[in-house]
Amino acid sequence: MKILFHGCCGPCATYPLPDLLKEGHQVYALYFNPNIHPYTEYQKRKQGFDQLASHHGVSVIAEVPYDPATYFQGISFRESQRCRICYQLRMEKAAQTARKGKFDAFTSSLLISPYQDHDLIKEIANNCADKYGISFYYKDWRPYYRETYTLSKELGLYRQSYCGCLYSEWERYRTKNGEG
Repeated sequence: MKILFHGCCGPCATYPLPDLLKEGHQVYALYFNPNIHPYTEYQKRKQGFDQLASHHGVSVIAEVPYDPATYFQGISFRESQRCRICYQLRMEKAAQTARKGKFDAFTSSLLISPYQDHDLIKEIANNCADKYGISFYYKDWRPYYRETYTLSKELGLYRQSYCGCLYSEWERYRTKNGEG
């Protein structure tokens, strides 16, 4: 199959991307993550993702400019639903891009993380697939999550310490400092 692979970062893609290639798929990558904050963090993650894609000979297509306003407008006054909205933004862009590029399916590196809501990602991605007439390729890569540490270290990829959005960073530091 010709698959569009949405990547959230290099480390999370270290297992799924070569796995898709090993299965014999023709894979192209998409980096679309308007949720990542601040811009310097976005750049580090993008650079790591591009480095990994290049390492595996995979083209990163559909260069999308960094626009966090899209994310903040989507979640304003709906902060408790931020993950749902974030998944929706990213899966919608992947489905749109896959349809436009005449792909057979799309998938995402988000599916490797045990910290992401798999059922919600699957639900949203399947809805986007139906909306755009493109298949969503689901694979549960969570059992291989620990391997991403080793693989990303071997490749010298930047490893982040929070999901990416301002709220996840705030929650991380708030918890470390013993607040709330």
